[in-house]
Amino acid sequence: MKFSWFHALVFSLALAGAVNAQVVEADVCVFGGTSGGIAAAVQTARMGKRAVLVNPTKFLGGLTTGGLGATDIGNKAAIGGLSRDFYHRLAQYYSKDAAWTLETAPDYFGKRRGGQAGASSLGGAEATMWTFEPHVAEQVYLQLLDEAKTPVFLDQRLKSVTKTGPHITEITMENGRVFRAKMFVDATYEGDLLAQAGCSFHVGREANAVYGETLNGIRAQTPHHQFTVPVDPYVKPGDAASGLLPLIQSGDGGKPGEGDKSTQAYNYRLCFTTDPQNRLPAQKPAAMPQSQWDALLAAANGKLPVTPPATYDAKEFELLGRYLEALVAAKKSPRLAQFWNPIWMPNHKTDINNNGGFSTDFIGRNYDYPNADYVTRERIAKEHENYIRGFLTFLATDPRVPEDMRREMQSWGPSKDEFRTTDGWPREMYVREARRLVGEYVMSEKNCRAVETITDSVGLGAYNMDSHNCQRIVKNGKVENEGDVQVPPMKPYPVSYRAIIPKAAECDNLLVPVCLSSSHIAYGSIRMEPVFMVLGQSAATAAALAIDDQVPLQKLNYDKLRTRLLADQQVLEWTGGGGNAGGKFVDPKSLPGIVLDDADAEKTGHWSESVSSTWRVGKGYLHDSNVDKGTVSAVFTPAIPAAGEYEIILFNAPNANRASNVPVTVSVPGQPAKTIKVDQRSKGEFSLGKFTLPAGKTTTVKVSNQGTDGYVILDGVQFKPVK
Repeated sequence: MKFSWFHALVFSLALAGAVNAQVVEADVCVFGGTSGGIAAAVQTARMGKRAVLVNPTKFLGGLTTGGLGATDIGNKAAIGGLSRDFYHRLAQYYSKDAAWTLETAPDYFGKRRGGQAGASSLGGAEATMWTFEPHVAEQVYLQLLDEAKTPVFLDQRLKSVTKTGPHITEITMENGRVFRAKMFVDATYEGDLLAQAGCSFHVGREANAVYGETLNGIRAQTPHHQFTVPVDPYVKPGDAASGLLPLIQSGDGGKPGEGDKSTQAYNYRLCFTTDPQNRLPAQKPAAMPQSQWDALLAAANGKLPVTPPATYDAKEFELLGRYLEALVAAKKSPRLAQFWNPIWMPNHKTDINNNGGFSTDFIGRNYDYPNADYVTRERIAKEHENYIRGFLTFLATDPRVPEDMRREMQSWGPSKDEFRTTDGWPREMYVREARRLVGEYVMSEKNCRAVETITDSVGLGAYNMDSHNCQRIVKNGKVENEGDVQVPPMKPYPVSYRAIIPKAAECDNLLVPVCLSSSHIAYGSIRMEPVFMVLGQSAATAAALAIDDQVPLQKLNYDKLRTRLLADQQVLEWTGGGGNAGGKFVDPKSLPGIVLDDADAEKTGHWSESVSSTWRVGKGYLHDSNVDKGTVSAVFTPAIPAAGEYEIILFNAPNANRASNVPVTVSVPGQPAKTIKVDQRSKGEFSLGKFTLPAGKTTTVKVSNQGTDGYVILDGVQFKPVK
């Protein structure tokens, strides 16, 4: 994948900031080089229109090229069009032996990804690859832009918007460059263009009452990504007058169900490795005293995972130290996997995300970001970077961290061959949510639950109604996170065309496929990179058709839009299907013998619902959130109709982040209980063996998360007669 001479010229001019007074004209101006923005620009060209892609940063691709290599999408069959083509092109890239520079494809698919897909299948006409290295995603995007011959201007910060009535005529950058177009697309994560264009928007969580929801607003209970043992929040334990520890917010968090200005936490998605030949070594910050650097190196056995912030102070992580001490005191045996979630990408690399009560999410420190200017945003992003660097440094060096955790952290580091221009650090902060348009239609929890269905679909949402924590406060004298939600939708659901356009009186030639019109909790489901690409393509299609018909976007003939979207292979309605090739989605009653779904088990502790991976029986599956180890279990008790020999089969939703050692105990009266350690990373069905079972409800199968090293899945159990 190479640049043409055309792109080499355009990119060099953009980076050099040539001729500040330059005026650029196009049919469609796309502001924001995110995944959605690139899709919009490419689709504009495919519609026969002149596009220009204007990006406020130096880098293209947003989070897709910025470390989020483990694609989040509830059901992959809901993704079509240009978005699916992107993942197909990734599969084509990884079908070649030359793509595997640090490991082989069989090693990755067999060991890292649990055998979910084979390298031999990557070259197929319909093959897709949903996990990838950041630089490969960038190559695919540049290939698409090159094919479309789309001019790209980087490092263009928006200064002002000029309108005639509700119509945008031009936008001006801080460097003086002006972009004029018939239609504009705001594809930024922040919604800067829509805000400056005078469109209504919302920041924070709405009250449940605003849109008739149940999952929006301040949460009464937050069971996920929570502190699992009590931790004293005060500087002097037990003394509220001594003040709060760092990283805890004052106040009681607000009244459950009411709205606030809190924004779900941001972080960076880390592309790290444990491969010594590709691990970037830590460097001494220039401003750090040599004595402090020497002490940190000694504590880390010479292997710091990252360059620490120059101002690193272990006292800032006193809360983490106390949490670890409390876990050890409660005999909870803390493990590194409880504090972050590495998902393996090709070539020994990861996409590492937040996990547990204290992790890479910088809770409560992003509230000013959505409406801030560029300088303030840079400061906030740097604070997030320093927080994560400090967090990892603490885990690798502090004596309160169990030694096995410290040694494991010391084996990690940034991948040397990624993010070369930013010293191995992801070049894009994960802005999960900022401004949200309040447009012609507002997507809400009702859409996700199929209570309210629209008829002007421009794509499907499919992920959990998901929010990361928004606050870290004190409740009943102990520290508590607030705001995390993880609830699956009923099924993939349509996103309204009216949700990607402003109100007619506010702007008639602007489309917003990223900061679209949605409540906080519905946005948590929609805000996935593949969906942004889908909506970006649909937005560009609408823009081109509106230009042809010489109508404002609000007057566009939807039937004409729908016809073109379907012709371009967009998926607009859900008709069923699996999220992964080869997955089975069956009624438990259709299988031979006795089949119990996860809903039939007697459960202890907190199990979370999900439909994010392929499941085998029933509607979705449950998981333990990879927390509260030793306290979460489930017991299946079948009604065996006749005594005899039965094979017991455990159903599973395999993934690389699953536990490799799930204890499953089969108890049969008159026989010694048998415990089998199940590796849930690799198989969808796992035979526990053949057993002679008595009639009646006396046999049990217990699934536990005691001592497990990853997510524990609960999907179902089959008791199959042996003939």
